[in-house]
Amino acid sequence: MPKTLNTNDHDRNSAGLRYVYPVISRRSGGLSIGINFNPNNACNWHCVYCQVPGLQRGNAPELDFALLEQELREFLNQVLNGDFYQRFNVPEPQHIIKDIAISGNGEPTSLKNFDRAVDLIGDIASQAGVFPASRYVLISNGSLIHQPAVQLGLRTLARYNGELWFKLDSATASGRKLINQTGQSQQKLLEHLKIAAELCRTKLQTCVFNYRFAWSDQEKHAYLALLKQLLEMGINIEQIMLYSLARPSLQAEAAKLAKASAATLDALAADARALGYDVSVSY
Repeated sequence: MPKTLNTNDHDRNSAGLRYVYPVISRRSGGLSIGINFNPNNACNWHCVYCQVPGLQRGNAPELDFALLEQELREFLNQVLNGDFYQRFNVPEPQHIIKDIAISGNGEPTSLKNFDRAVDLIGDIASQAGVFPASRYVLISNGSLIHQPAVQLGLRTLARYNGELWFKLDSATASGRKLINQTGQSQQKLLEHLKIAAELCRTKLQTCVFNYRFAWSDQEKHAYLALLKQLLEMGINIEQIMLYSLARPSLQAEAAKLAKASAATLDALAADARALGYDVSVSY
C-alpha cells in the first residue's frame, strides 16, 4: 500500500520505480516529481546531513533512457489523469505539480549523456502539458560545471526555462571540507557560479544547521561577504534558498547534527535581503 507523502520522508522508492519518485517538498511548496540518476547511491561529495543510505563515492551509472521515458510518461499520466493523489493521501490543496526536479541519491551531473537526459525529461513534460506551468529544476552541488557536457545540459535546461539550485552550504573552503567533505577551492566555487549563472537561471540552496564550526559567526560573516562579492562580480543569483534539517542524516556524523532555529534562519535571511537578494526560508 502506498505511503502518505509528507515533507519528512523523501523515499526514492515510494512509487516502486527506478528513476521517478514523488515527494512533498518544503522548498517547492508541494508535489515535486523527482528524477533520480543515481540509484547506485553514488556521489562525488559526502555531505554530513545526507539522507541517502549506503552513500558511496562515485558517479551516476549508465542510464536506461527507454525505462526513464516509460516511467515518466506513465507516472505523469497517473498524476494528471489517475488516482495518484488519493492513493498517496495528498491533501487537496497540494493537487498540483509544482516542479519536476532532477535530484536523487547523488550528483546528477555526473551522468554520462546528462544533456540528453535533460532534454528527454523536458520534452516528455512539455508533451504532457506539465511545462511550462510547472518548474523544471536541477539540484546540484555545482562541482562539475566546468565540464562541457554539463554546460550543454544547463543550456538545454535553460531552453525549457529551467533553473539550477546550486548547493552552497559554506562560503569557505574549510567549511565545505567539514560539511560536504570536498576540497573545492574558493576560486573554483566562484568560477562555477559564474558559468552557471551565465548559462541558466541559478539559485543558491543553503542548509543551515549546527555542527562543530558550521554556521559559527565567522562562517556566517564569510557567507554574507561571499554574497556581496557575487554582486560585485555581476554574478546574477536569482534567489537564496535557506533551510535546515528536516529528516535524519544517515551518515556517521548524524548524532552530532542539530537543526537551526527559526530565529537563526530568519536573521540570516534578513542579512541577505539587506544586500538586495530575494530570499526564501523553509523551516
